[in-house]
Order: sequence, then structure tokens, then C-alpha cells
Amino acid sequence: MSALRNVPSVVYRAGAVSALTLAVAGGAIVAPGGTPEAQAASSTAVKALQVAASKKGSPYQWGAVGPHRFDCSGYTLYSYKRAGKTLPRTAAQQYNKTRHIASGSRQQGDLVFFHSRGNVYHVGIYAGGGKIWHSPKTGSTVRLEKIWSSSVKYGRVS
Repeated sequence: MSALRNVPSVVYRAGAVSALTLAVAGGAIVAPGGTPEAQAASSTAVKALQVAASKKGSPYQWGAVGPHRFDCSGYTLYSYKRAGKTLPRTAAQQYNKTRHIASGSRQQGDLVFFHSRGNVYHVGIYAGGGKIWHSPKTGSTVRLEKIWSSSVKYGRVS
């Protein structure tokens, strides 16, 4: 419980949704799996991250764009659409639409693109702390997971 010592009791009682609301409002608590990097992220990116986190446990379905089932790019498209931004449909198209950034400049809400031999094949939303929210594959659900590959590129939605 010592980790909760500095968390206002009203937030502790209200749970994660209030923590996400505080992250968007600029409070000290950030989205699940996140770090204080959220304070530097744009409000649109933080809102997209909030939407993404709210879909935890939603099943993967190839070609699905929500609101209850997603493939990877459908998940990022849905999250950003709810935050007020339009993205193209596929991971590769989304990569081409974003402003490419170095890993050292990544912020919560940036898109993380997995690639092989120059081809983008997967996308998720950066949560901070080396983790992403994503919809991985058939038989799985939306989840927060550590970035497992060094073959990633980052893109910022503008």
C-alpha cells in the first residue's frame, strides 16, 4: 500500500477511469502502464491512449474496426477517431500518414509500427515505459504488453 500513499483517496476509491481522466486533465496520474511521459504528450494522443486502454479485453478479429472487436490497425484507427483524428485503414498506410520520430522522442499516444524487411506489419499505441496497447492476433484480446522487438518505428499523429 505504500505505493498508494501519494494517490488521493478519492482517486483510489474511484479506480482507473478517474486516473485516466486525470491524465487527460494534466494530473499526476497517467494511463495504465504509463509513465509521466503523458504530461508531455498532446491532449489528442492522451485521449487516444485513454480510449485504447478502455478497450482492454476486446477480442481480435481480422478486419474489425470496433467498437467491440478489432484488428491492430482497426484498433488504432478507432482510438484516434474517438480522439478526433482520422487515420487510414492499414498499419502501413498509418505509418505513411504519421510524422516519423526517433525512439528517444516517443511519447504516450504515439503509434508504434513493427516492420520486417521494410514492410510494416503491425501497429499499437505507445503507453510509456516501453509498453504498447495493441490488438495482437486471432485468438487474443486487446492488451498492454512490453515492446518485444527492436524492429519498430514510431509515428506521431498530427
